[in-house]
Amino acid sequence: EQSFAFEILNDPNIKLVALTGKAGTGKTLLALAAALGKLTDYKQILLARPVVALSNKDIGFLPGDAQEKVAPYMQPLFDNLNVIKRQFATNSTEVKRIEDMQKSEQLVIEALAFIRGRSLSEMYCIIDEAQNLTPNEIKTIITRAGEGTKMVFTGDIQQIDQPYLDSQSNGLVYMIDRMKDQNIFAHVNLLKGERSELSELASNLL
Repeated sequence: EQSFAFEILNDPNIKLVALTGKAGTGKTLLALAAALGKLTDYKQILLARPVVALSNKDIGFLPGDAQEKVAPYMQPLFDNLNVIKRQFATNSTEVKRIEDMQKSEQLVIEALAFIRGRSLSEMYCIIDEAQNLTPNEIKTIITRAGEGTKMVFTGDIQQIDQPYLDSQSNGLVYMIDRMKDQNIFAHVNLLKGERSELSELASNLL
């Protein structure tokens, strides 16, 4: 299933992808690895996720400006990037290339709220934790896709942190249902845990 997911993530004819699965199945990691390999086809890789505090606590009380407030919520995305970087030697050309991409903003990691109003053209967009988005929010993001853009939505539909969404009403499930017969769309549900035995055990038992 991982190899099939990687195939559709690399297929230029599939413009919209949904990757679902429990924590640790490598959804975001796969999407990011595919995106890094396709940079010559896109102007920018955008990796974004909604800011949803665990148990939906308000983040307004946190110190700092808007970017600093959301930084802790973006950390899992940086963690995925670091997993890829650790596959190579510290001073390797691959690691330098990734770091150069970040400096030149060819690779951008940010909160989903910060992309509102933008037209997303010639971009490889990965929207993480998409199960925490409403159907309307998903629709708004997709309608921003300009020419030459690929959008990948990842999420675990059983792990929802929004009090007014559930496994049936969230935007990710809505998108999969509405797009399932379109030839530019593909959905893969990843079942096997890739992160660690502990992660898989926690997902299964807790």
